[in-house]
Amino acid sequence: MKDRFGREIDYLRISITDRCNLRCVYCMPENGVVQIPHEEILTYDEITRISRCMTGLGIRKIKLTGGEPLIRKNCATLVRMLKELPGIEKVTLTTNGVLLEEQIADLAEAGLDDINISLDTLNAAEFAKVTRRESLDRVLEGIQAALQYPQIGLKINCVPVVEEQENLVSIARLAKQYPIHVRFIEMMPIGYGKDYMGTSNEILFAQMQELYGTGIPVTERKGNGPAKYYRFENYPDEIGFISAIHHKFCDTCNRIRLSSEGYLKLCLCYEQGMDLRKLLRDGSSMKEIKAQMQQAIARKPL
Repeated sequence: MKDRFGREIDYLRISITDRCNLRCVYCMPENGVVQIPHEEILTYDEITRISRCMTGLGIRKIKLTGGEPLIRKNCATLVRMLKELPGIEKVTLTTNGVLLEEQIADLAEAGLDDINISLDTLNAAEFAKVTRRESLDRVLEGIQAALQYPQIGLKINCVPVVEEQENLVSIARLAKQYPIHVRFIEMMPIGYGKDYMGTSNEILFAQMQELYGTGIPVTERKGNGPAKYYRFENYPDEIGFISAIHHKFCDTCNRIRLSSEGYLKLCLCYEQGMDLRKLLRDGSSMKEIKAQMQQAIARKPL
């Protein structure tokens, strides 16, 4: 499936809950957000029906997100349902890792392919400052538990809001110590992120070159998203950079998003999209829903 600008759309990100067990300063207020009533959230059956329509339009990869997806009960059940859809090549998950240790066995059994763990610092005091929760130990235990399942690929996503060089180097060092891909993600100026821009990837890349030598681009594609990986002369593994601000990748965007309420978003930065929950619950046929999806996705913004 291609949009009107010729971009192939094969990647669907699904938020399965608006709730989270952390309160990251660049994401939400300290007291959290007004929670969406449970009956307004898509059921797992509804998510699967929408995803089945999407596979008929060319979607091959699905990422489960939140809020924090592991807060929603029986997340592994949804993973299994999606993995059983014809045409789906990968089902992956983004998590803060707090609940990962207790759920990793079920997720692995369900066939989960990859996990992205959001982790901005390995310093407990800084972690508590950024997330407003003292949960770093649980995140690290979740990472260790996930490493026991080598069939599941692991990535660390770090937003460099703790700007001390040693903090960023310690995160990068995880790729040296474990079979983990580390990626640094530039803060996007959306919502609370406008006040926490952090270190740009250009500055971070220069720091990495000072420490580890010249960065050489890796041409092999890793994962579903826009990360560009580099291998440094004196570093044994690749480091990824997702530079949404300084190196925009809109021209190669391959994704669409489904909110927990069933709203199909064509781009993170635009409200443009369509209400799929209304179509589902009004009794529209799968054929009708699929046709309207196709028309909407063709209008994805440049």
